Amino acid sequence: MRRLAVVTDNPMMVGAIRAGMCDGRAFELLGYLDPKRTTAIRIKDTGADVVLVDEASHPERAIELIRAIKEASDEIAIVFLAMQMEGEMVERAFDAGASSVILKAIHPGALATFLEEALNGHIVHAPAAIGASGEIPETPSAEQLSLTPRELGILRLVAAGSANSEIAQQLWITRQTVKFHLSNIYRKLGVSNRTGACYFAHLNGIMAGVDEDAGLADAVGGEAALVGGEAALVGGEAALVGGEAALVGAAS
Repeated sequence: MRRLAVVTDNPMMVGAIRAGMCDGRAFELLGYLDPKRTTAIRIKDTGADVVLVDEASHPERAIELIRAIKEASDEIAIVFLAMQMEGEMVERAFDAGASSVILKAIHPGALATFLEEALNGHIVHAPAAIGASGEIPETPSAEQLSLTPRELGILRLVAAGSANSEIAQQLWITRQTVKFHLSNIYRKLGVSNRTGACYFAHLNGIMAGVDEDAGLADAVGGEAALVGGEAALVGGEAALVGGEAALVGAAS
């Protein structure tokens, strides 16, 4: 299990990320640090294997931290959480030492999957794919790929983090029917698995207008607060205190 630390100055983002990591199967969530007050050495001392750095309201500081973390320890994997895949900022994040970039538009329920697949090299945001204008090349829309309304609905549920059994229950169909539709979706999108379909949906705006308040960038449900330059969950699970992980008000 990878040990994850999150660098963000947005309390709402804390709640969204916590919701996305609630199953605890792939990552041990150590806690949160304020980018304006923390340092690369403090982040290294948490013992994190992975650091998720939020672009937040201070992208320049985020880039500085990525570079400093990489200089402090080349063994820490750094993932940049960005609002948009703008050419210059993505290139700077990679140049500073980020191993991958994840968009804030993803549903919290899909965060752990995206993060794990990105770290395993199955999702690649290559700076070379971004043109000189800073724009990402256009990809076919769902309509252009001739997805049926049923397939589009299933794709949105998959991208929101739903399992096949949950999709079957919600749509009143069998799991075998879900698998049948997924095989058609994969073929039409030109992807080989669930992660590829999920990535396509989020990157191409297929989730627009669907559960808009549940995206990482818009999440408001989690209760969290930044405290004294470190971060603590209010009634939550973990906090970084003096650079070390400690439980706060929640015994497992």
